[in-house]
Amino acid sequence: MRVIGGRFRGTKLAELGSGDVQAHLRPTSDRVREAVFNLLVNGGYGNVLQDARVLDLFAGTGALGLEALSRGAAHVTFVDDGAVARGVLRQNIEKLRAMGCTKLFRRDATVLGENRGAAFSLVFLDPPYGQGLGARALASAQAGGWLADDALIVWEENAPQPAPPGLHLRDHRRYGDTHVTILTRQGTA
Repeated sequence: MRVIGGRFRGTKLAELGSGDVQAHLRPTSDRVREAVFNLLVNGGYGNVLQDARVLDLFAGTGALGLEALSRGAAHVTFVDDGAVARGVLRQNIEKLRAMGCTKLFRRDATVLGENRGAAFSLVFLDPPYGQGLGARALASAQAGGWLADDALIVWEENAPQPAPPGLHLRDHRRYGDTHVTILTRQGTA
């Protein structure tokens, strides 16, 4: 795993091989990550990465959030409740020397609670596949004030995902067995 583009381009991230099934770690492949960021940059979403406040739910290794940081995001908050994931994520944050522009929360992404800071304009959502956790996490993020009015959500799953209440489907792409669904807050399409 490596950072694909931006100021940290080429930096190798902590190795996991094909992942850690016990810890529910299934890193987004470089190919899928590159496709997602090409879509964000060239897909008509404006300059979504520049100075963005990013929320990376079910963060795992943090590869998606760190890629956004490399490409111009101002801040990334990572949320993961797994000890292995948080350990790997800390290593990756240290490799990029990104401690000042990141936060790491040990929290269940489906029970976020109230956001006590500024809302997030870009959200990455990569839950364990096929367990319905993505919709629950988005409902929790909306209820807790985590999403900015113009938030863009990038949801990775093993099947196409319908837009939950309050969100609007903008795009859907398939990369092998990975489905990427792009959503916005209702009324901001």
